[in-house]
Amino acid sequence: GHIQLSRDADLLVVAPATADLLARMAGGLANDLASTVLLATDKPVLAAPAMNVRMWTHAATTANVETLRKRGICFVGPNDGAMACNEHGPGRMSEPAEIVAAIESILVRDRPLAGRRALVTSGPTREALDPVRFISNHSSGKQGHAIAAALAELGAEVTLVSGPVMVPDPPGVTVVPIESADQMLAACLDAGGLEAG
Repeated sequence: GHIQLSRDADLLVVAPATADLLARMAGGLANDLASTVLLATDKPVLAAPAMNVRMWTHAATTANVETLRKRGICFVGPNDGAMACNEHGPGRMSEPAEIVAAIESILVRDRPLAGRRALVTSGPTREALDPVRFISNHSSGKQGHAIAAALAELGAEVTLVSGPVMVPDPPGVTVVPIESADQMLAACLDAGGLEAG
């Protein structure tokens, strides 16, 4: 189960990242669920440290953080401020908005198609012979929908022009439903900002 947990996410966030957990991460320990998942993951990891100022500035913590940075662990914070122990200084966990911004930054960095647009066509078209009958094909739309989903996961802004299919719309994709080939052409031209010539 812990291996599956480490693979299912796009990013692992450790918040709060205590001095103890950072030390266990640096030492490669896996003696509880959190440290086991962190050791087993092949995904990016973001740590948001939170601890007493003296713990944060201690040589052991400094060395552990440096070790983790060299291994590719990302950090957000800690911030300066008042702490629960009535001391003041660096060690206060970053605010939720700062953590979210760091998450977005990492996910965009790992999405090579961010800022790109993609147009995908999928499924069959139906060409009416009369008000009752039409000619079509057996396209399921599975391949086109899978391509659109993969492009979206890589960060692209995806428009999916789809004929009538039974597969669900992929998340994060703009779907334009159509019936005929003429409608598909018009939707594609519209998505590309073009006009029929």
